Amino acid sequence: MNLDIGDEVTLSATILKLLQSGRASVKIPSYDFPFAIDPPANAKPGDRVAVTGHVTGVDLDKGRVTIKVGGLVTVDIVSILAWKPSPHGAR
Repeated sequence: MNLDIGDEVTLSATILKLLQSGRASVKIPSYDFPFAIDPPANAKPGDRVAVTGHVTGVDLDKGRVTIKVGGLVTVDIVSILAWKPSPHGAR
């Protein structure tokens, strides 16, 4: 995988709980903090959902990537389920 800034990646997340605001608190593998997203319709705790965002930073030495999915999350590269190169990338 040749990740670059601007690439689109998809992560898996597990819904921990639905919040009164209508958002959902989720757990993203290798990200050690709860994260809030807009959940799909009829979502419930325990459901697995896809979270898609764009790469903002890559640290190959540490095997980590930072992704903008509303806010920024930094995860292990192996946590990425799908990857699509940016059409505007400088490859």
